[in-house]
Amino acid sequence: MSKTAAGLREQVDDWRNFERRLKDATELAGLDDESLRADLETEISTLETELENRSFTAMLSGPYDTDDALLAIHAGAGGTDSQDWAAMLMRMYLRWAEKNGYQTEILDSSEGEEAGIKSATISISGKYAYGYLRSEKGVHRLVRLSPFDAAHRRHTSFTLVEVLPQVAFDSPEVPIDPADLKIDVFRSSGAGGQNVQKNATAIRITHLPSGIVVTCQNERSQSQNREFAMRILRSRLLEIKKAEKDEEIAILRGEYTKAEWGSQIRSYVIHPYQMVKDHRTEHETGNTQAVLDGNLEEFMEAYLRQDRKL
Repeated sequence: MSKTAAGLREQVDDWRNFERRLKDATELAGLDDESLRADLETEISTLETELENRSFTAMLSGPYDTDDALLAIHAGAGGTDSQDWAAMLMRMYLRWAEKNGYQTEILDSSEGEEAGIKSATISISGKYAYGYLRSEKGVHRLVRLSPFDAAHRRHTSFTLVEVLPQVAFDSPEVPIDPADLKIDVFRSSGAGGQNVQKNATAIRITHLPSGIVVTCQNERSQSQNREFAMRILRSRLLEIKKAEKDEEIAILRGEYTKAEWGSQIRSYVIHPYQMVKDHRTEHETGNTQAVLDGNLEEFMEAYLRQDRKL
């Protein structure tokens, strides 16, 4: 409650400061003094830009939009190309987070057999992290000339992105009975040498009633891995609870939206032309590389504006 109150107090103070600046600009305009025109025009332009940003932020009013996020990436249909595509998406989101001042931590990652990754779970911390990233939930499709095909033919790859609000370790919203958990401890996998853990610190938690399995092997201590794994489990259970409330059955483990043809939310085309298109909003751009470098704001904004209207 204290955290919520502090956040609301900050928002109110911020809006009052904006209101004061608006009144000051109005009063200066009323003086009709030509010597103030240049400064006044600059301030008005700044206020207009800030108001547009505030209008956009106001759309992030969901129950978890201000929370941190858990981003999970799963390679789908497409073999090695799909695993490489999953790694490209992980890089894209890490860059987006870095550009926008979010803290990131890779909690769990499974490397591909030849290249890329099979799956990864990333913690993204900062204000509105979940609010922005929830626009990314779904299947992402890549079309390109495969670097893993000797004939250099065009391949299509699919990767599933999950976005979950980070639920506090002791959140009362998702009660978990310890008797429903199976907890396994094992050694973290690594690249060899000093990177391989000599002690069993990685954690695998199976939630028996739902069949959900989560792992965490990033931290050095077993207790830290356990805490992060429980946080991921709570987030997944919360997502199921939300889905059931909305009468959505196909969600998370066992009943994913399949990462294959016809189910993508966004397509990234590198060959035979350059284009990224979101199939929900019809927003598109020809600058594929910029998007893959983390410039996702236009796609996020288009989705949130559409979601606001629905």
